[in-house]
Amino acid sequence: MKLRILILLCLGMSFSALDIAQTADPIAGTWELNLAKSKFIPGPAPKSETRIYEVNGDKIKLTIKGIDAAGKPTAVQSSYVYDGKDYPITGSPDADMLALRRVDTDTVTGEVKRAGKVAQTVRRVVSKDGKVLTITFKGTNAKGQAVDDFTVYDRR
Repeated sequence: MKLRILILLCLGMSFSALDIAQTADPIAGTWELNLAKSKFIPGPAPKSETRIYEVNGDKIKLTIKGIDAAGKPTAVQSSYVYDGKDYPITGSPDADMLALRRVDTDTVTGEVKRAGKVAQTVRRVVSKDGKVLTITFKGTNAKGQAVDDFTVYDRR
């Protein structure tokens, strides 16, 4: 991303605002859980969930709000950078830290941790058209149950 602009500058080539916009993180924005396309193992699925990703330079602020299967409101927050280092998560019963790395423009992988140990691995992919977000979680939850979630979100 930044390398592309640097190479263009070094080669004396010009670039447009469109080139710069293409380097922006496609995760930025608001995403609504599509329950019909998602699966939650062990379950049960939440009634609703909205993810808001705010991007400021290399920093990402994630706010997740929803209604759990029992009808109670949920709220999770984290701010992080794609550098593989641990960043705190608040409001999650399953994790207290998050560490992510960018694979490519649309893909991020990482780990969610609980009490200093990896609890789940995560893979997040934004579709090429920027309209669909998929996130997979594999590992265990706070109850020690196996987790194998495949979640699909639509851009709002």
